[in-house]
Amino acid sequence: MSQSYFPRAALVQLIAGKRLFIGLTPVAAAVVILSSLSAHVYAQQTVERELPRVDVIGDSLNVLKLPGSATVIDAATLEESRVFNVNEALRKVPGVHVREEEGVGLRPNIGMRGMNPTRSTKTLLLEDGLPLSFAPYGDNASYYHPPIDRYESIEVSKGSQVIRFGPQTAGGLINYITPEPQQQLGGTVGIAGGTRGYLNGHVMVTGNGAIADIYHKESDGARNNMRSRLDDVNFKWAGQLNDDHKLVLRATHFREYSQLTYSGMTQNEYLNFGARYNPFKNDFFDANRTGLSATHEWKIDGNSKLVTSLYGSFFDRDWWRQASDTGTSLNCEAAQRTTGLIQLGDSELNSCKMQGRLRQYTTAGIDSRMLTRHQAGGLQNDLEYGVKFQYENQRRRQINYTSYSNYILDQGSTTGENQRRQTEAVSAFVSNRTQLTERLAVTPIIRVENIRNKRTFYAADDNGTNADSGTFVRSFTEFVPGVGLTYQLDDRNTLYGGVHRGFSPPRVEDSFTQQGSSIDLNAEKSINAELGLRSKPSEQITLDVAFFRNDFSNLIAVGSIAGGSTNYSEGKALMQGIEAAGQWDRMTSQLAGNLFTRLSLTYLPIAEQASTFYSPSQVNSGAAVTGSGAGQRLPYAPEYLMTLTLGYRAPERWNARMEYTYVGQQYSDFSNTVSATAGSNGQTGVIDPYGIWNVVANYTLGNATFFVAGKNLTDKTYIVDRTRGIQVGMPRTVQVGMKYAF
Repeated sequence: MSQSYFPRAALVQLIAGKRLFIGLTPVAAAVVILSSLSAHVYAQQTVERELPRVDVIGDSLNVLKLPGSATVIDAATLEESRVFNVNEALRKVPGVHVREEEGVGLRPNIGMRGMNPTRSTKTLLLEDGLPLSFAPYGDNASYYHPPIDRYESIEVSKGSQVIRFGPQTAGGLINYITPEPQQQLGGTVGIAGGTRGYLNGHVMVTGNGAIADIYHKESDGARNNMRSRLDDVNFKWAGQLNDDHKLVLRATHFREYSQLTYSGMTQNEYLNFGARYNPFKNDFFDANRTGLSATHEWKIDGNSKLVTSLYGSFFDRDWWRQASDTGTSLNCEAAQRTTGLIQLGDSELNSCKMQGRLRQYTTAGIDSRMLTRHQAGGLQNDLEYGVKFQYENQRRRQINYTSYSNYILDQGSTTGENQRRQTEAVSAFVSNRTQLTERLAVTPIIRVENIRNKRTFYAADDNGTNADSGTFVRSFTEFVPGVGLTYQLDDRNTLYGGVHRGFSPPRVEDSFTQQGSSIDLNAEKSINAELGLRSKPSEQITLDVAFFRNDFSNLIAVGSIAGGSTNYSEGKALMQGIEAAGQWDRMTSQLAGNLFTRLSLTYLPIAEQASTFYSPSQVNSGAAVTGSGAGQRLPYAPEYLMTLTLGYRAPERWNARMEYTYVGQQYSDFSNTVSATAGSNGQTGVIDPYGIWNVVANYTLGNATFFVAGKNLTDKTYIVDRTRGIQVGMPRTVQVGMKYAF
């Protein structure tokens, strides 16, 4: 029943790339690609360390020049921490709130500086500087994330410099960096296992300018009946074509099959059956993603280069899940779920409605940017400007069955959705860093976005060739300006700051109603400001502190996305706070090696609704979202976030670290409901603060590194989300493994 109900999008190269992997194991697929391309590489050329790439930050030393907050999580930190998923990695960055969902990082929920983390809709995700999300303009919800093992480092950027990318500029962006291929033959083999059914296998081979990474991961997740399995293949080839031209080719393929339910627990289910309860064993998520890209660098002269990237991806997902809204009949025994006296069994589950959310996303684009260093008026300038065209196509269909039994028999289905959503976006930006004095540099920047959304509705039995109820189009143009500066106080201290306009386009479906007669949601707009200090008080201590203020004239807020009354809403909002990051190396001279501590801290005293919020269907009528009002705190905006690490690197062979992560109290609705009633659906009520302890130890023997990791050592039970009912964090897990380099 996981078959697609409509033809694949006609992006021939992507489809051809997808078919390459059909019928092959990930290892076999990677060997085929590596063997094929290595036969055609320019064997006589040398791959330089600096490969063509669309840089967000670039070399970690570039952070010192940026006029905004920026963090690089390097390869050593990712490796030694043995991060289980992307959530663990990003908690090391101040200002970033990462919320769990299923416990293994399959669905990233990332927010920055008070922005709601649900489905990472407020955060721009990139890979090697190119879009990772499947529809950042038309629907920036993330239902896909590669394994964290794929990446060598992670760049997190906030402040005015994010305008160089788009379209999400209100919060910030995350850029994942993949490893560079080498000329010399080598690689690694790794395997790890642990509690909660955890299994992780990894093979990497590099040589002759190419690299192939193959991953396999399995886990049982945070609750029962949430088994997940994924395979990921990542390939990159780099060539120095001649003295002035370089080329990088990339190909990725990702496959996920999981029992990932959409439903959280009701309040009574959580209280009576425990945190691991999940009856929805018939839910499953079947997804494939193929991506291709090419990045070319033309060194025009010693001061100028042109970097051009072609990219595309095809994402195909079938999500079958049992309808579980507790307020409607035929939805998994609504009364039984709210009372929470009897656990749902096969007889109840067989009578539940079954919904198939069948989606295909095709994204393709070209990004070209010029980087030039020049003199103007006797001043040093670093000029960057570029243009981008991106096309997104969403093919969406929903199939409903009145019961799981009818789903198995494939009888009595109805079509709940059959439409196509398309976006064409053309953007351009100009950024120029001028060194006004020896200490002061100013960077004005402006971005222009022209976006055209199109929504077409089809009859229930149409395969996507004939419009039924009509096609509706909306176009708009936005100017996104900003300015940033750095001022070097002395050799050890640098001030930075800036102000820019935040902008995020509405989703295609929110641009207009099904009748095309009225606008649902407008674009998200804000004025974002920050002022920070980068300091190095001593050779062993570094510190970065920033004050930020994001003032939204229109914030698109996400409440419940399970069909509740708070859905997508808009209104005025204000987020204001302080974030700090610091590291103290070699804390004592009494120990050989490096005893160090790291701190990531976010204090968000203000995250308030500055006006009443209105849901899309209520904007024109003037009816407010229930409980919304000026002065109320925004949902899912904890006042405190902290990650504190104490680690030790011995002079040789081993290292270890202990980490404490704290997440402050959160409200789950606009009303700031504190107490959840026993008979509620679990979507309202305060989320209590929680703290978890992690510990990791690594030991190297020859070419092999062995490790043991314990996550949530105290086995704390804690709620992380109420968006679709109660979701919980992972229980205590223990993982052991090894990695061999050759």
